[in-house]
Amino acid sequence: MSSSSRRSRTRSAGSSPSISEDQISELLSKLQALLPESQARNGAHRGSAARVLQETCSYIRSLHREVDDLSETLAALLASDAVTAEQAAVIRSLLM
Repeated sequence: MSSSSRRSRTRSAGSSPSISEDQISELLSKLQALLPESQARNGAHRGSAARVLQETCSYIRSLHREVDDLSETLAALLASDAVTAEQAAVIRSLLM
């Protein structure tokens, strides 16, 4: 099924408000500006919508990995003797 057929079917279903091509382009530009790789290119032409979405998904996955790694490091630190009970309590209070 072509993308134009999907768009027509979605619009006719009336399940969501219509969004213009200009609005999609603007949203993709804003999304791309949030990606670190895009900021490094600074001024390079905007990629395709598919490319922007792929980069976004990849970036979100890397953020999840970073959070997991930091959580493991923090858990190990809190379980070690390097942190006093008072320090651990402060750290926990900051995380809540």
